Amino acid sequence: MRVTRLIVLLALSCAVFSAQAETKWDHITSRNELRIGWGDQLFETLMWHNPTSIVKSMPATYSQTYHEDYRYYQHLWLEYQWRFTHWFSLGAMVDGSGVQWDDVTRNGKGEEIARDPGHHFFNIVVMPTMRFTYFHHPNVNLYSGLGIGVDINSGTETNTKGQYTDFGAAVDVTVFGVSANYDRWFMTVDFGGMTAFKNSQVIYLALSRMINVSIGARF
Repeated sequence: MRVTRLIVLLALSCAVFSAQAETKWDHITSRNELRIGWGDQLFETLMWHNPTSIVKSMPATYSQTYHEDYRYYQHLWLEYQWRFTHWFSLGAMVDGSGVQWDDVTRNGKGEEIARDPGHHFFNIVVMPTMRFTYFHHPNVNLYSGLGIGVDINSGTETNTKGQYTDFGAAVDVTVFGVSANYDRWFMTVDFGGMTAFKNSQVIYLALSRMINVSIGARF
């Protein structure tokens, strides 16, 4: 008899706890989600940097122009998601990043002759996104995601056709993401990478944005 009462009491307690958790869960996971985030530029930092050597063994009348003093403008992005079910949502994202550098002309002794700081390129990525949430809790969500869209690359340099603006395919993969929730507000950390390319010879991004952090709201 005591065992039966204990089982019934345990079942009722679980039911109450589950109902409270579901109520809280519904409260913090409305259909709409908007977040703004920052991502790293590891790929750009590895690809574009100051020259490892400067010619210093030529006559002073000789000159050569180098790309120097790179400045990296990290990824800033905005994403909207609409939740179809508790585990699947669709949305869209806009991401922007850029790099700026100086064209420095040096003579054969390595001395600086002229400096032009106005050189840059930037990438704007626009893509639909989807997310798969495989762990739910009122305070923590775990998920993965995928986005496929277009990259717009432009700047002060031209491509082989003399064009300043070029277009390519873009793919963004979130291998693992975690969301820390507080009522309707949340913070996220995503691990993955964004790649953008025109063809096998022209690559604009390669596993850039390996780490993303964001803040957002559900409504």
